Amino acid sequence: MRVTDDLFIDEADLTERFILAQGPGGQNVNKVSSAVELRFDLARNRSLPEPVRLRLAAQARRYLAQSGEIILVAQRFRDQPRNRADARARLAALVMAAAAPPKERRATRPTQGSVRRRLQAKSVRAAVKAGRSWREGEDGE
Repeated sequence: MRVTDDLFIDEADLTERFILAQGPGGQNVNKVSSAVELRFDLARNRSLPEPVRLRLAAQARRYLAQSGEIILVAQRFRDQPRNRADARARLAALVMAAAAPPKERRATRPTQGSVRRRLQAKSVRAAVKAGRSWREGEDGE
């Protein structure tokens, strides 16, 4: 399965199982297995580069099983071929999101105005707290 021009997933790493879908299905709701459970063996996959595999494992944590497989269940549609295409499209979207390298963070400095406002707020707060304290000789004794 081709994801991008230079990324592909080997069909041997994909396992599909057809299961009964939840929700509306008309007359065939309890007879036809129209939902698709797509399993992608990420732990044993060698077709994706290592950085992409690591980012995919981090980004797809909610779909990742302990065995190292990404499990996607597609049951949006009432027919099997559309659910199968939906599951594969969702997997391709996950891989494409992981293929994009993260932007490097550039260090920035706070603006003069934000520093001034922060220090002003600190001094106001300090004055409020100082006004709460009792010092000997303040109560007129």
